[in-house]
Amino acid sequence: MRSSKSTSSKFLRCGRIVWVGAMIGVLVSCGDSGSPPVAVDSPGALGPSVVGHVEFTAVDSSRGDRPLPIDVWYPADPAGFDTGEVTFYPLAGPIGLDSNQARESVSPTRGRAHPLLVFSHGFGGIKLQSIGLMEALASHGFLVASVEHTGNAQSSSTDDFDTAAENRVPDVSFVIDTLFARSRDAGDLLYGSVVEGDVGVLGHSFGAMTSLGMAAGWAGAEPDLRVGAILPISAVIDGDLQSDEREGPNAGFSAAQLARIRVPVLLVGGTEDVNVPVGNNGIAFRQITNAPRVYRLDIRGANHNHFASVCTFGQLLFDLGIEKDGWPDVGAADLIEPFDATCGPGVFPIGEASRLVRLYAVSFFRRHLRGEVGYEQFLTTDFASREPAASLVVK
Repeated sequence: MRSSKSTSSKFLRCGRIVWVGAMIGVLVSCGDSGSPPVAVDSPGALGPSVVGHVEFTAVDSSRGDRPLPIDVWYPADPAGFDTGEVTFYPLAGPIGLDSNQARESVSPTRGRAHPLLVFSHGFGGIKLQSIGLMEALASHGFLVASVEHTGNAQSSSTDDFDTAAENRVPDVSFVIDTLFARSRDAGDLLYGSVVEGDVGVLGHSFGAMTSLGMAAGWAGAEPDLRVGAILPISAVIDGDLQSDEREGPNAGFSAAQLARIRVPVLLVGGTEDVNVPVGNNGIAFRQITNAPRVYRLDIRGANHNHFASVCTFGQLLFDLGIEKDGWPDVGAADLIEPFDATCGPGVFPIGEASRLVRLYAVSFFRRHLRGEVGYEQFLTTDFASREPAASLVVK
């Protein structure tokens, strides 16, 4: 359930979370003497917008009619939202997850366009790998598209490493083209929903490399100059730091490539990540020398799978009465190891990792795509010092 602003208490104190509700807070920053206070939605919680969802497959005719399944989440019109069909996320055969937030194909907010964010999944992954983050970003005023990279997805794993890398940047550029075209089409559900000057890209693991490639160029593709900010989560920079090493010219990024990045960057990683050690972010932080702002956020205790919905998916199987010894029978054998490492007793709570990623992703894109200076306060080392699991450096 969402809180209503009209029934929540307000305590106007500068620099503190002051609007108290079950889901949303407001932080007031006084700024310079004589400046009006700046109120912002609490970025670690769900935002004020209800969320719509639509799924479709777009075909890139310029690349041999390449099909790309895409999920889109967007701020929806509250009118008629409650009677909309609850979004169902199919995962394996008849098994899937009902959304707690999204409604299917409901009307978007009319007369308001939103920044576009494109999410890229990990190597051999799925476009639904980070449902909670996608819904949260949409609730904070973004139109979010997650693409399934044909040939390098769980449903189609035909491409080798370098072929998959060569497809990644063109795939995301095509998604941007597709959402721009739908936003321009007066007969389309998403008509008028995208601000074409405000595009961000984020991704996890191989998808994080994709987000870097959108600004640096990668695997033969040039940077997409429409992209205004990137958020790579657990990106491989140096191939020698991979525990699962792959050979090939696209297994990392050179200093020269990283120096080409000229948009704000937020690098996110977990200190317990053995798949992509967080030292990769240290290299990137040093070698991204021409971006206007670079942040490095390390989440203490998080591993590689704290940035995906592995616990949600595993709990769904338990709720359906499927114990772990039955997971291979439903195509979820690969979920067992990450579930045990990420969701069992004694490990860093995945809910806390998810909250921190929401907090920083929302703040970063609201600040650097929408230009909302009120979110700057969340992107400081002083604010991070109050978060026991967060370590932030900024340049």
